[in-house]
Amino acid sequence: MVTLIRALADHGDDVNYCAFSSSLLATCSLDKTIRLYSLNDFNELPYSPLKCHTYAVHCCCFSPSGHVLASCSTDGTTVLWNTQTGHILAMLNQPSGSPVRVCRFSPDSTYLVSGAADGTVVSWNMQTYKLFRCGSVKDGSLVACAFSPNGSIFVTGSSCGDLTVWDDKMRCLHSEKAHDLGITCCDFSSQPISGFELKYKCTLSGHSAPVLSCAFSYDGQMLVSGSVDKSVIVYEPNTGSILHTLTHHTRYVTSCAFAPNSLLLATGSMDKTVNIWQFELKAHCQGRPEDEPKQFIEDWSEEEVSLWLCAQGLKDLVNIFKMNNIDGKELLNLTKQSLTDDLKIESLGLRSKILRKIEELKVKVEALSSGIPDEFLCPITREVMKEPVIASDGYSYEKEAIENWISKKKRTSPMTNLILPSLILTPNRTLKMAIDRWLETHQK
Repeated sequence: MVTLIRALADHGDDVNYCAFSSSLLATCSLDKTIRLYSLNDFNELPYSPLKCHTYAVHCCCFSPSGHVLASCSTDGTTVLWNTQTGHILAMLNQPSGSPVRVCRFSPDSTYLVSGAADGTVVSWNMQTYKLFRCGSVKDGSLVACAFSPNGSIFVTGSSCGDLTVWDDKMRCLHSEKAHDLGITCCDFSSQPISGFELKYKCTLSGHSAPVLSCAFSYDGQMLVSGSVDKSVIVYEPNTGSILHTLTHHTRYVTSCAFAPNSLLLATGSMDKTVNIWQFELKAHCQGRPEDEPKQFIEDWSEEEVSLWLCAQGLKDLVNIFKMNNIDGKELLNLTKQSLTDDLKIESLGLRSKILRKIEELKVKVEALSSGIPDEFLCPITREVMKEPVIASDGYSYEKEAIENWISKKKRTSPMTNLILPSLILTPNRTLKMAIDRWLETHQK
């Protein structure tokens, strides 16, 4: 399941690109600006928008640490920004002065690559902010670039359809025609690469018009694409099967980006909006038996525990849990003492939040193990509802729980984080009758 959790509509013109760091979302536009949002609540940062470019901003990307943001523009420059202050660190002028269409950091942050409309590709030293090496393709504009996971090679794509492979010393290793009508985007899966061999694998179909963007999820388990047909398609890359088709944009979808280490997707469009999508954890974990919920959680891998942490807003703990090899079984057995002594989590509030989230997970497991239908459980308390009501977000809640939520959280939906269009709560009599019948049958 994929849920639209936020629609950002701050740009005044087409959105050209979206990029995530571990804590921020960056978007850039034909309106010459870059905007930064916090992943905690998707509120725009105080120093956003970033303004420096004199023409359209085509691309933006974060350094692996997330401390530096690069943006490139028709004005022939690539600008480096401090993401903590919004201040400019450096302005890199493309040697030819040609419009810069794409920029990418190497995985180790030692250099940045920028590609231009005249086919030139430049590598910049990120220690000195000086030009390191320069190359060019024979035909077309450079509009796409991606690094391999280990940074030993990178590829560029041109408007003439050529895919070119370079090593870290800017030597051309290979070039071939990949698309007859030009390349618009390219990306590497996170799967490690040993050696180098470029071979055709498959063609994914589903769009009815040209594809403008594509991106792999951080674990390589999903591939997303955006198109002139206004849709976004999520594929399972190994089989090519379509997992989801998203159709909320009203004009061309120009950009797609997955967040690192979490199940968030951003899609940008010529309709001037950026949509934020949340993937349900269980939908992403393939091959888990839904009729054995307790086994489902106990069998979680360390990676699946990391996904759960991100979904609970605890992504800062991912590395700590991984260092301590916390899998599903270990997760369910965590205690206040183990969080303090073994995981060295000093904050009392953070320990309490973790234990509360684990307890909620256990309650859900017990409820599902007993056969209680999930729709009978309040999304807030995870308990069987006694007085279910329908909120204006379309979801049903225990009346007391949603009233308390609204009084503390104001007008946000517990399920989508979007503003509730109305605070009216309508009794869900049909659901209450179904719950009562189920209880009568199963509590005899």
